[in-house]
Amino acid sequence: MFLGTHTPRLDDKGRLFLPAKYRDELAEGLVLTKGQERCLYVFPQEEFGRITEALRSAPVTAKAVRDYSRVFFASASDEMPDKQGRITIPTALREYAGLQRDCVVIGANTRLEIWDAAAWDTYLREQEDAFSDASQEVLPGVL
Repeated sequence: MFLGTHTPRLDDKGRLFLPAKYRDELAEGLVLTKGQERCLYVFPQEEFGRITEALRSAPVTAKAVRDYSRVFFASASDEMPDKQGRITIPTALREYAGLQRDCVVIGANTRLEIWDAAAWDTYLREQEDAFSDASQEVLPGVL
């Protein structure tokens, strides 16, 4: 499970340090792909495999499945962290997420998300009130 908020910076070569607490879990490889709201998703290989299987069993006759799968897999990049725990984020993914230098890496349960720091601040500010109101809708009877 991925939790927390971290603030690494991209270097001049488009590399990003993964949060130290997750390096062991991601040491065998990971998959980067486009996420919603112009962030990037970072999946451990095993979790990406689970998602792949779920999409494989979805009906290819459904246009939404085809559309989602095309974008999701076409933008995916399998990466291997280097010995210092850095990954290289491909140019197309950096451009999609608007990543410049200051980034935010958040834990989002079974994945990490990489955000441009300013975009994350804006998103979080806009979602704070909705977060308070959503617990009954998202987790009825749990919280």
